[in-house]
Amino acid sequence: MDQTSMRKQMTLQLILEAKKRVYQVVKPTPFFQSIQLSEQYGSSVYLKLENFHEIGAFKVRGAANKILQLSNEEQKRGVATFSTGNHGLAVAYVAKKRGISATVCISNRVPKAKVDAIRRMGAHVEIVGEGQDDAETYCYELEEKYGLTVIKPFDDSAIIAGQGTIGLEMAAEEPDIDVVVIPISGGGLFAGVATALKLYNPKIKTIGVSMERSPVMFESIRAGKPVILKEQPTLADSLLGGIGLDNTYTFEIVKQLVDDFVLVSEEEIAEAMGFMADEHRMIVEGAAATGVAALLNKKIDVTGMKAGMIITGNNVDLSVISKVIQDYQRK
Repeated sequence: MDQTSMRKQMTLQLILEAKKRVYQVVKPTPFFQSIQLSEQYGSSVYLKLENFHEIGAFKVRGAANKILQLSNEEQKRGVATFSTGNHGLAVAYVAKKRGISATVCISNRVPKAKVDAIRRMGAHVEIVGEGQDDAETYCYELEEKYGLTVIKPFDDSAIIAGQGTIGLEMAAEEPDIDVVVIPISGGGLFAGVATALKLYNPKIKTIGVSMERSPVMFESIRAGKPVILKEQPTLADSLLGGIGLDNTYTFEIVKQLVDDFVLVSEEEIAEAMGFMADEHRMIVEGAAATGVAALLNKKIDVTGMKAGMIITGNNVDLSVISKVIQDYQRK
């Protein structure tokens, strides 16, 4: 699929249509200025608080847009998904609201807090293998065996359009925004938000950020094609997982629209999680702190700009955040 065809398939109209469905399930999230970051870096830094959703993560937007388009027959058969946690939680949440049975396939790397939350939503959980690729393989086996509809976590136009509603909200609240920093895993969030913002104003700079450990999209962009990496333990566990060697949408869209792509270390992620807890009294997961980590460690320069950071979620084990905060306070 060429670049022109890719852009035509992800239009502003698709994102506007997604907005109507998404708002049946969730409300817009706050987009407020961080005085601490703004003063420290000589800019206007705004935080888009996707951790304020009921499930504590942005993934509910894409899941809502996809599931609300299923036929009655598809809804009766049920849905399945594979996930590093938050997408599974989102699918379980939307499915419960619609009275649809849901099965969530995850690897044994998914933190207990996320596993427990998915089960509380009433979904059936299947724990399979050492990474998301193993969970994905099993999920498609369930599709073939039981006729379940697979709700992909990122590489789906409906999922991308749903996440793109974040970009609509950011542009509506701060129309003169200059740059937006977006965490990247499979690329659904980046593809949706960057598409919305670039269609609104092509001059807006979109920066991708990921962790140093197993940054699959980063390495895929460098290689010029999707690659496979072995997953490694990371605080940013939500950013783990492959992008699929047969990736249809997100790889090309990210490659087209990313203006810069930076990586942050585990120490930098922990520092940013501690910063958010100390300065803003917010518990956020590692993936959500990657943008702040890049800014705190001067890996991006937003001096004199109006910058947006997407705080993607807050689903982190209490034991993890407790240690992070204790370590941060010792510095």
